[in-house]
Amino acid sequence: MSNTRFSLGQLLITARALARLDELGVSPAPFFARHQAGDWGDIPPDDAAANEEALAEGGRLLSVYPAAEGCRVWIITEADRRLTTMLLPEEY
Repeated sequence: MSNTRFSLGQLLITARALARLDELGVSPAPFFARHQAGDWGDIPPDDAAANEEALAEGGRLLSVYPAAEGCRVWIITEADRRLTTMLLPEEY
């Protein structure tokens, strides 16, 4: 992928998030790609700025995306960039 800003490391998706996306017929792949490209989705400007700072300083990254009507997914990449997890907000 040419539009990557950081490594995702190992990709994980919680069982509940995967089941919900399967129910909706939605693939998780585009959300991971957006996250890796620095499109943080539906987060407040302060959180987007914190993500940009985390890219430079090595902190944790968070993105939030609407997957379908009434369903949002969160993606969190750990500070060491070894692990990126997709989950439902209620699982946090």
